[in-house]
Amino acid sequence: MRRVSTFLAVCLSLLVYVAASAQTTRSVHAAHLSSALATTPIELMVDATDAPRRSLHAHMTMPVAPGPLTLYYPEWIPGEHGPTGPITDLVNLKFTAGKQTLEWQRDQSDMYTFHLDVPAGVKTLDVALDFLFTTNTEGFSSGASASAQLAVISWNQILLYPAGRPIEEITFAPSIRLPAGWKYGTALERTREERGAIEFAPVSLVTLIDSPLLTGANFRVIPLAASPVRHEIDVAADSAAALEIIPGQIAGFRQLVAEAQALYGAHHYRHYNFLLTLSDQVANFGLEHHESSDDRIPERTLLDEKTAKLEAGLLPHEFTHSWNGKYRRPAGLVNSDYQQPMRTELLWVYEGLTEYLGVILTGRSGLWSEQDTRENLAWLAAYLDHRGGRNWRPLSDTATAAQLLYGAPSAWANIRRSVDFYDEGTLLWLEVDTRIRQQTNGQKSIDDFCHLFHGGPSGAPTLKTYNFDDVVSALNQVAPGDWAAFLNMRVRAIAPHPPMAGIEASGWRLIYNETPNEYIKAYEEVRKVVELSFSLGLQSRPDGMISDIVPGEPAEAAGLSPGMKLIAVNGRRFSPEGLHDAIRAAKNEREPIELLVENAEYYRTYKLNYHGGERYPHLERIADRPDLLSQIIKSHAPRVAALTER
Repeated sequence: MRRVSTFLAVCLSLLVYVAASAQTTRSVHAAHLSSALATTPIELMVDATDAPRRSLHAHMTMPVAPGPLTLYYPEWIPGEHGPTGPITDLVNLKFTAGKQTLEWQRDQSDMYTFHLDVPAGVKTLDVALDFLFTTNTEGFSSGASASAQLAVISWNQILLYPAGRPIEEITFAPSIRLPAGWKYGTALERTREERGAIEFAPVSLVTLIDSPLLTGANFRVIPLAASPVRHEIDVAADSAAALEIIPGQIAGFRQLVAEAQALYGAHHYRHYNFLLTLSDQVANFGLEHHESSDDRIPERTLLDEKTAKLEAGLLPHEFTHSWNGKYRRPAGLVNSDYQQPMRTELLWVYEGLTEYLGVILTGRSGLWSEQDTRENLAWLAAYLDHRGGRNWRPLSDTATAAQLLYGAPSAWANIRRSVDFYDEGTLLWLEVDTRIRQQTNGQKSIDDFCHLFHGGPSGAPTLKTYNFDDVVSALNQVAPGDWAAFLNMRVRAIAPHPPMAGIEASGWRLIYNETPNEYIKAYEEVRKVVELSFSLGLQSRPDGMISDIVPGEPAEAAGLSPGMKLIAVNGRRFSPEGLHDAIRAAKNEREPIELLVENAEYYRTYKLNYHGGERYPHLERIADRPDLLSQIIKSHAPRVAALTER
């Protein structure tokens, strides 16, 4: 390189200095702008005054920087284990900067992504959108969430969020306007209420989506416990009459809090709100959250002991998720945003263990009697033992394919398999519980595993992920053994029968007789089904429409299939009672049961060569074994007293 003169060198140095200073100024400005975007909350105002006509209106004001901007609509919803964000119900989307309306474009390959350009000089962007509540009473995010008298506000349905930042670092300042006279419940902390708008403290996007709001004209707050922190049930119903809950139910819910504290030995929330919806107009399901749960059951469920018994396990299950699912969560279910697919292979822990713990908490709290619990276990063991799909699909695949199976039709479920990791998880973890008790001579149980795995110091919500090896390690700390081999065999191997060893180790065995199972009777009456899986091998609606058949049983052998309709039984017009009469009569006859069946406008008579009589599952005591099941479901906490309602 040639040498440069002193004058030119000085000039060049000055130019370099000026350029460097400008670059530094730009970098500092960009850093300050990025910091401002990260710390300034996105304001979200929801107008729910049109909820009775099944629509919401939302307005967001978000800090932005000039240039390309990508916004997401949440797709993979926590707890729903699939890409269930109801994007088709998002309408009237509009972006404005001052008085200027900005053009936007949906991503060509990702329907949940929106692109736009922010003009120079613009620091805030206004986003308006509406959300339409569906009237579909099935499903989670796609299910109905409003009636004329109430609404469940799931924040993920009414917002967009910026790409490129972890969702834990995106802050929202939410507020809502409700129909006149409506009350509400939520885990969010209210900061003020002014001119009909309720404002909540700013929270991360994660916390916002994890904190739904229940509101309604007919509303009741039932305090459950004030110690160690506040617990309550916030109830909204389609009628004031539905709020008159059976006192025994409230006592059971209060005991549930005490039993959960005894089971886990710690809590990971500042307070807990059961958001209980009583309606026939919204989708009935439960969805877990860290400091609350979205629990939806038919309107008059808690006015009748039989229907209350059928739904008794919902709140214990969702409450358990605060520990198993929210505090402890499979690593595959945690992503940096709501657009990435979840890995669901450990749902047999997330949902299966929760189902088992929910069952025993339902028994321990008194929401079920010991007999109720046994009848429920007998039923789920029996129907799992009649799953034809067990011959080709391991339990692990029902977890991995959960996003497909949740939306699968009920027809052919017995050969397809469904989300069996729930109920089969109950049997699996009952076996784990009894193995721990046997290996430690009764000194330890699943309670010790819960203390170790889900306990720790109490406090505000936090997240601790786990994998398969973490589960195995915790089990080995409680009761050393080859837990990896045991779990792999139960979960990944194809098995023609469900894991019954836990039932038998608990001192009981599965049997069938002609005495109706009380839980199945309630199920048939409330769900409007005819359950004959264990005799003829079919299930139908009261009008005769066959909803499913059991592979290898008489109905399939005769040629019946889902979608056919029963018209007559032994020459007489079909009725559920008449079919039951025919089953009982055939036990003492040689002639088959004749069914006239409609199949897509064609009629044919099918003959079922069945003479086994009525068959209902029950649990029977094994005389020479200790009754561990009764020990498992007995109360583990002192009885609690009632609190005064607010």
